[in-house]
Amino acid sequence: MNFNWTLFFEPTPYGDGIYLNWLLSGLTVTLSLAISAWIIAFIFGSIVGIMRTSNSKFLRKFAIYYVDIFRNIPLLVQMFLWYTLLPQILSGSLKVWFMEDLDPNIQCFVLAMVALGLFTSARIAEQVRTGIQTLPVGQKYAATALGLTQVQTYYHILLPNAYRKIIPTLTSEMTNIIKNSSVASTIGLLDLTGQIDRINEQTNSIVEILCGVTLAFAIVNYAVILIMRRVEKKTRLPNMMSGG
Repeated sequence: MNFNWTLFFEPTPYGDGIYLNWLLSGLTVTLSLAISAWIIAFIFGSIVGIMRTSNSKFLRKFAIYYVDIFRNIPLLVQMFLWYTLLPQILSGSLKVWFMEDLDPNIQCFVLAMVALGLFTSARIAEQVRTGIQTLPVGQKYAATALGLTQVQTYYHILLPNAYRKIIPTLTSEMTNIIKNSSVASTIGLLDLTGQIDRINEQTNSIVEILCGVTLAFAIVNYAVILIMRRVEKKTRLPNMMSGG
């Protein structure tokens, strides 16, 4: 079997450069999707994680249901659910703008971002909850003694220390969200995975294309791991003991 490893430097039939440009375009979409979804996941995950440790029974119950729903339904199912559901929820001029004025690839990007962000937020919520609950209980008592409100206690003491403790698991979720973004190609998004079929239709070189996409994912995830290792080293809490 002969392999054509130079295909990425061959010109495309549309005169828009070489096939490597298509691959880099897909990589840009994948990274944009992962970063956007991560912002949603981190914000919602932090809020729900705080709810899990709240004194309010209602907030704890809501957070439990939230985590159970988004964590236990497969991402692929959630992706298709948002793809069919969100356009139906919109109404009036907003629906017209979204369905008719937006580029189809941008529509798919927004829907994939919401699905991937909420799916990952449930996982981050559990990590935030664990990080808060493993902090020494004396930190909360000390904050109360200093006259801090509950919001101030979380903002100034509990959350900063909890984030430092869960950096390794957050790193894992960062790499997972990059890998899980490949599911977005099932709803038509031309991300890194979506470019596989597009390039293969023109070159019929699936093995070489898969190798190129695999290498791109590996490089990006390895870069994330290296960056987060440095962040963990810089923010590590000395002599942090688990609390009850």
